[in-house]
Amino acid sequence: MPSFTSPDQGEDLEACVLRFSELDLKDTRLINPSSSLKAELDVSTKKKYSFAKKKAFALFVKTKEVPAHPFECKEKWWKCCQQLFKDRIGIHRHVATQHADEICRHTASVLKQLAVTLNTSKSLKPADDRNPLKGYLTCNREVSAWLPDVSCFSPDELIRGQGSDEGEVLLYYCYCDLGDPPWVCAWQMALCQHLRLTGKTSKGGACCFPELRVGVFEEIVPMGISPNKISYKKPGVHLSPGEFHKEVEKFLSQTNKEQSDTILLDCRNFYESKIGRFQGCLAPDIRKFSYFPSYIDKNLELFREKKVLMYCTGGIRCERGSAYLKAKGVCKEVFQLKGGIHKYLEEFPDGFYKGKLFVFDERYALSYNSDIVSECSYCGAPWDQYKLCSTPQCRQLILTCPACQRRGFTACCVTCQDKGSGLASSPTQSSFKEECECTARRPRIPNELPQPV
Repeated sequence: MPSFTSPDQGEDLEACVLRFSELDLKDTRLINPSSSLKAELDVSTKKKYSFAKKKAFALFVKTKEVPAHPFECKEKWWKCCQQLFKDRIGIHRHVATQHADEICRHTASVLKQLAVTLNTSKSLKPADDRNPLKGYLTCNREVSAWLPDVSCFSPDELIRGQGSDEGEVLLYYCYCDLGDPPWVCAWQMALCQHLRLTGKTSKGGACCFPELRVGVFEEIVPMGISPNKISYKKPGVHLSPGEFHKEVEKFLSQTNKEQSDTILLDCRNFYESKIGRFQGCLAPDIRKFSYFPSYIDKNLELFREKKVLMYCTGGIRCERGSAYLKAKGVCKEVFQLKGGIHKYLEEFPDGFYKGKLFVFDERYALSYNSDIVSECSYCGAPWDQYKLCSTPQCRQLILTCPACQRRGFTACCVTCQDKGSGLASSPTQSSFKEECECTARRPRIPNELPQPV
């Protein structure tokens, strides 16, 4: 639980960051503090809005820190939106102009945490008044008992490889019921800090996940439906990579796949399946996993009396997605790839999955084979290396080959390119959100069913 201090104490902002280390800065469910949140807060808390915003800003900047030199940890630079900033003024200006909405959400988080803390303090019994953190300190002592002994390792051994590609990225998940999620969160945070862990097993090192973030969430990957309604306890049947490989082989050997009783379903977003996918799969053209339930509902007849083979990156989304599809009661059978594409490619790098594996970190994609299944958005040449749209306010990933980049085609679409040029010539022009040809021409929930003639 982070502690809070009054803004009139005037303490150093960097020191304040340490007090808020447990706050999660990616909680997109938070509302804009400039709207209904202010109405929910009492007068005393409203006065702390400016203070909370400074805290949120400092925290956001803190998460962008990277070592200035591979073997020098004291000097810090900042990396954000694929740009490297070597001074505070640069990163502060970038965050203020390009991440204003995120700072608003983080400010709301700080304010809500503050409100909870104040309410908790008021409800404490007189005996505990002098030590409101007593419960948390007790919890911390219990957590320490669950930490391994690392005295046999020197500090240098624990951080060896940071700032380079050496090492491994650990990928793991486990769906289970937790009696005390905050305690488990505190234990995991302490454990990772104890072992100097910052991140998912694949090629890569600490540079892929420079910071540690541990939090408590209702859903690991938001599907938009409460786990209480669709339980992880009723997923599809798990198939090992070898078993899944045999099922895909059987499916692909059929001469008329359109009449097949099997559907190979990709549960990922369109930009993931665009650069890599299983042969013969159905890859929904959706932007978020939270659209997946609506996609199933809209195309439910497509799955009637079918055997469905589902897959995603590491298996997390399939746990919920397969449970949702099973709950509809229309499929003959629902199977899912255990460990996801990641585990499949470890065993079958030249199997039925072609192209790259998209990952949600600065590597963007992992390559296990030489196949290129996507193309440049402008000229159609084979290309599968994503870049961010060159227009600062746009957050879309684009595929544009080196030849097209040299011709100036660096935005996600012509409309966005024109807006970017306009902003460059008129810096004071108001910012715009991601709303251009790329989003306007794509249905939010695509319809895969045959349309009546």
